[in-house]
Amino acid sequence: MKLIVAVDEKWGIGRKNGLLFSLKGDMRFFREKTLNKIVVMGYNTLLSFPESKPLKNRINIVLAPEGVKRDDCTVLYTLEETLAEIKKYPADDVFIIGGAMFYRTMYPYCDEAFITHVFADGNAEVFFDDLSKLPNWKKEDISDINSENGVEYRFTRYINSTPKPF
Repeated sequence: MKLIVAVDEKWGIGRKNGLLFSLKGDMRFFREKTLNKIVVMGYNTLLSFPESKPLKNRINIVLAPEGVKRDDCTVLYTLEETLAEIKKYPADDVFIIGGAMFYRTMYPYCDEAFITHVFADGNAEVFFDDLSKLPNWKKEDISDINSENGVEYRFTRYINSTPKPF
């Protein structure tokens, strides 16, 4: 299982239930990685999408509060149900896509993380744990620096040497 997230220079990931930056290159990277795959998220992440609709051309699995009903995605109410649902799919096809609390819960289970490092302060309200400070996460691949509208960023792939089994 993998995760994908864009972080600012302080490892911030969001503000007011939205992204910190709108970078076409990062959006393209996200699409390329997750298209025709399984994306797993918390309910607030689903609500942050345009018209609160699931991502097209992907299987959307959402951990939601009890009682939430949706016909356009798979809604589950507990972490145990969510993990059981994820097990139905090839691990390499599953991407954790947010939000902050869901990332924190799920990243120990992931063997890979695709991090877009944005070299700017996005004035974040929510943060992702700095993987470079965790002993079992190591940088594996680092892209060249990209620049868009005066904002520089790079893609980094991290590998978790000891993913938690589920």
